[in-house]
Amino acid sequence: MIIDIFHDIVCPWCRIGKKNLFTALAEWKREHDEEVTIRYRSYLLEPNMPKVGRPFQEHMAEKMGGRERMMQVFAQVTRAGADVGLHFDFTKVERMPNTWLAHTLLKCTPTALVDGMLDALHVAEFEEGKDVGSLEVLLELAARVGLDLDEVRTALTEDAKRAEIEADLALARQIGIQGVPFVIIGEKLALSGAHSPANFLKAFAEAKKVD
Repeated sequence: MIIDIFHDIVCPWCRIGKKNLFTALAEWKREHDEEVTIRYRSYLLEPNMPKVGRPFQEHMAEKMGGRERMMQVFAQVTRAGADVGLHFDFTKVERMPNTWLAHTLLKCTPTALVDGMLDALHVAEFEEGKDVGSLEVLLELAARVGLDLDEVRTALTEDAKRAEIEADLALARQIGIQGVPFVIIGEKLALSGAHSPANFLKAFAEAKKVD
């Protein structure tokens, strides 16, 4: 079974959706002897974000129509994260980054390490308040996961994965994706949003029927 996940690094619901998906997969694999391949697809929630990013709370307040609404959304995400064992601390986030380099780093990461790399990016963004649009921060995270820093630095500075990222973005436009997370299961069934483990399990079963 192939699972395509369209996501952006700064999307908190993508983090929650990933946790729910992996919870569902762990249960599914206990009952099904089936190889699962996950393909992370890049998506840019803020395609016009400056390379240096913007002040986080200022940007989010503008986007959400005011500080009060922003704080309500942060509280909702924090509760939803806590419900599945994920910590969010929006008080630490200072920059809304341009995520192109972070997607590049993920594309550079070997398959066996890519889930850990994405988790490290999420922790840096949502728990530590680090600027995941910064080359220095991304190199630090690459070191945590055990990547070759010379290779990563070259890939990031030379935009080595541009063609792959642009292909993902083009596919998203072709499909008509307007938000993330967006998960395609078995190249047949699509789920938009951070679904529960139960919903993912139902989708896995439905995809198997289609096969």
